[in-house]
Amino acid sequence: MAFRVLLLGATGVFGARLARRLASDGRFEPILAGRSLGALQVLADEVVAAAGRSVTVASLDVFAGDFAARLAALQPQLVIHAAGPFQAQDYRVAEACLGCGSHYVDLADGRDFVAGIGRLDPAARAAGLLVTSGASSVPALSSAVVDALMPRFARLDGIESAISPGNRTPRGDATVASILGYCGRPIRVWRDARWQVMHGWMDTRRVRLARSRRFVGICEVPDLELFPHCYPGVRTVLFRAGLELPLLHGGTWLAAALVRLGLIRDLPRHAARLRRWSEWFMRGGSDVGGMVVELTGEGASGCPLRLRWWLEAAAGEGPEVPVTPALTLAQRLADRSLRATGAMPCVGLLELEELMAALVPFAVTSGVEVLA
Repeated sequence: MAFRVLLLGATGVFGARLARRLASDGRFEPILAGRSLGALQVLADEVVAAAGRSVTVASLDVFAGDFAARLAALQPQLVIHAAGPFQAQDYRVAEACLGCGSHYVDLADGRDFVAGIGRLDPAARAAGLLVTSGASSVPALSSAVVDALMPRFARLDGIESAISPGNRTPRGDATVASILGYCGRPIRVWRDARWQVMHGWMDTRRVRLARSRRFVGICEVPDLELFPHCYPGVRTVLFRAGLELPLLHGGTWLAAALVRLGLIRDLPRHAARLRRWSEWFMRGGSDVGGMVVELTGEGASGCPLRLRWWLEAAAGEGPEVPVTPALTLAQRLADRSLRATGAMPCVGLLELEELMAALVPFAVTSGVEVLA
């Protein structure tokens, strides 16, 4: 019998990718859910044409008073929550899943949201269910990279990561709002073995991706909160993100500066408008995105060691990367090869090798370099 997976936010940039991959996998019986039934039906028609099988659609609003009851009526075995941004959300979706006996996985990148999911751990363990948050590029993939490289270190001192999407890659309002939410705002970071304050999108510098250098600035992600505890002894954990076109990156930096000066109070409110403006420049740049994770410390020989893991996504397939951890978890739950129960951030649940194997069909490459 197929595994019933309900996907919330199915029509979004990430949700639509995940919908197609769920529908193409015979292990699943997908239910595509969101607020707009018309948009869901358009997506369902596309999925049917591509996968050659029917899918169910369901109009669901997570903020509606009858959400939990309507979710339970659909009898999902797993709910994947891709309807961000998560920064201002509570845990009503995960709680509704526990109430109807469904596993829960989300693509959240909100620092407090992901770090706080453990408050549902007693209920999840009692129900024998998995509730995990952050099954995306961060912290699922980023932590899998650190875990894969850790055995080469006798002592790990620093973890510095960066992400930069290709300018021609589609972007959604939720993603834009998530970024704008921390621009110019104080961010608590673990640096030089003590907590310090930096500001979102500030401290801009250029980093090398696989084939290019791009500007990136400090951003707020769950890794900043989780990694100092997950990897005891690490002295610095930093995460940066940036836009491929210097003009757009610089414009976002200026907006962040105005927020920091108190001249703009609610930048995320303008997310839809700013996203539309950014699309005026879609012909510039490329469809190539990238991610890097750089680890520094002492190697097994006692000498300084600096490793750099890189990922490059071409042909506009960058959005396949953040949806892969959630899909992989769904596959393992369907296969009953994942026995973990309880509520936790998505750290240590997946291995780098299996995530990269899931990306083989796409224009995604990765590697590890030893830096001098």
